[in-house]
Amino acid sequence: VQLQESGPGLVKPSQTLSLTCTVSGGSITTNYWSWIRQPPGKGLEWMGAITYSGSTYYKPSLKSRTSISRDTSKNKFTLQLSSVTPEDTDEYYCARGEVFTTQHTEYHYWGQGQRVTVSA
Repeated sequence: VQLQESGPGLVKPSQTLSLTCTVSGGSITTNYWSWIRQPPGKGLEWMGAITYSGSTYYKPSLKSRTSISRDTSKNKFTLQLSSVTPEDTDEYYCARGEVFTTQHTEYHYWGQGQRVTVSA
C-alpha cells in the first residue's frame, strides 16, 4: 500500500487548507484512513479519520474546523481545515490503520508528508 499527500504548501491565514491523499495498492473501502500532523519540533497529532464505510471521526478540539471526505472512484480522501492560523503550520501525513485508533503508533502505512505553511 502506498499513500501520497498532495496540496498547496502555502496557505494564507483565515483560508481553508485542503490536502488530498491518493492511495495505491489498496482500496479506501477497507480499513481506516487518518490525517495526522506534526508541528515543528513537536509530537504527532491525530486529526481525524474516515472509515471503510465513509464514517468520519475528528479530534474534538479540531472538529469545528475539520472535514474529511473521500472519492472512492479515484481511491482518494481529502482533508479540509478551515480558518487556519500560523499555528496550523505543520507537516501533514495521511495514514492507514487496520483498526480505528487515534494512536499514531497503530498506523503502519504512511504517506511521506506534506509540509504546509500558514503565512500571509
